[in-house]
Amino acid sequence: MAAQKKNAPAEYGADSIKVLEGLEAVRKRPGMYIGSTGERGLHHLIWEVVDNAVDEAMAGFATKVDVRILEDGGVQVTDDGRGIPVAMHATGIPTVDVVMTVLHAGGKFEEGAYQVSGGLHGVGVSVVNALSTRLEADIRKDGYEWFQTYDRSVPGTLKQGEKTNKTGTTIRFWADPDIFETTNYDFETIARRLQEMAFLNKGLTIELTDERVTAEEIVDDVVSDHAEAPKSAEEKAAEASAPHKVKHRVFHYPGGLVDFVKHINRTKTPIQPSVIDFDGKGEGHEVEIAMQWNAGYSESVHTFANTINTHEGGTHEEGFRAALTSVVNKYAKDKKLLKDKDPNLTGDDIREGLAAVISVKVSQPQFEGQTKTKLGNTEVKSFVQKICNEQLSHWFESNPAEAKTVINKAVSSAQARIAARKARELVRRKSATDIGGLPGKLADCRSTDPSKSELYVVEGDSA
Repeated sequence: MAAQKKNAPAEYGADSIKVLEGLEAVRKRPGMYIGSTGERGLHHLIWEVVDNAVDEAMAGFATKVDVRILEDGGVQVTDDGRGIPVAMHATGIPTVDVVMTVLHAGGKFEEGAYQVSGGLHGVGVSVVNALSTRLEADIRKDGYEWFQTYDRSVPGTLKQGEKTNKTGTTIRFWADPDIFETTNYDFETIARRLQEMAFLNKGLTIELTDERVTAEEIVDDVVSDHAEAPKSAEEKAAEASAPHKVKHRVFHYPGGLVDFVKHINRTKTPIQPSVIDFDGKGEGHEVEIAMQWNAGYSESVHTFANTINTHEGGTHEEGFRAALTSVVNKYAKDKKLLKDKDPNLTGDDIREGLAAVISVKVSQPQFEGQTKTKLGNTEVKSFVQKICNEQLSHWFESNPAEAKTVINKAVSSAQARIAARKARELVRRKSATDIGGLPGKLADCRSTDPSKSELYVVEGDSA
């Protein structure tokens, strides 16, 4: 049967083609830019603004980022970086308006502005503006404070404020409830991501405050090596009488990735006293790795590219795995910890109980998928593999006692894997016999000792 044609306009010409101008395209197809309009997409708005602030820290111009969930459901992100430019752009409008209203506009596309950066394919803060009912920008730059507002993406008039010798940017935005399924942010989701970013940027301080919390839900956690002194009785009494309290956390890790690995292993028993950490630089690439084995049986490897959590891994993880497997097998054979006739240890054997963090910075990152969950740069694999080969080989040669402990754990894992495989094969052979089945009048021999067993050959049911 021929398919019936849909009732559609008979004409299909130039007037049928709609061109989505500027940020209209983002509002029409938000999933193309932030992945979804659910809770994940909502939180992605925060990541985009925070990524810009962290970019300033990565470039060496900022030391602190402050994130606030406002009482009315908005979000505020403040950094002490250089501040978004406010001078008139070549297009004839203030540069801040170009950044906020034009897709693919920003310092990330100018090679001299940032060596590396995060952000969602460079569209970042303009997408946040497109998907918000209102966005406010307070900028401290060129000796003055500057203020700009955007109502449903439309800019107001840039206003010059008081003189100041400070620099930085504060962005406040309110997600559009007509776009998102929910506009309720989850404090713990934000806290986990900000903690990761603090780990990845050694020495950076990131504060998170939730002003939605009432006085009955007070929490004040400082996750840092530099916690504040305990409050006095007078201070506690004054706080108790205050009308409003907030949930507050501070993330600051002077040890960077080493602190990250210690955090991963905090409930485990490390089998080596120190965390292995090393880094390397190449043309347009940087890598930093920290790792430590524990007595557990599961692998916990976290990978990041330009501070973006690459949950699906990618070429940086492939390079690390290839180098680790090669170095460990070579060392084990050279030191006779593994016999020449023995098969090589597998990657899974070696990574059993491994806690590791791999962080790469790439000047021109290629991510597979719009939401950046897998790094695709092919050249990164060989770069990371080369650095890991050199650094891991040096560590194993310089730390023979710890190296032997690691090798022995991998060998033990291999033995357990082989024993488990043989046990599975035995069960499967037994099952195959059971499935084939002996005749109902016969029973399988229960003894496996030939000296205690005899074979009788008989004929007929009456035998």
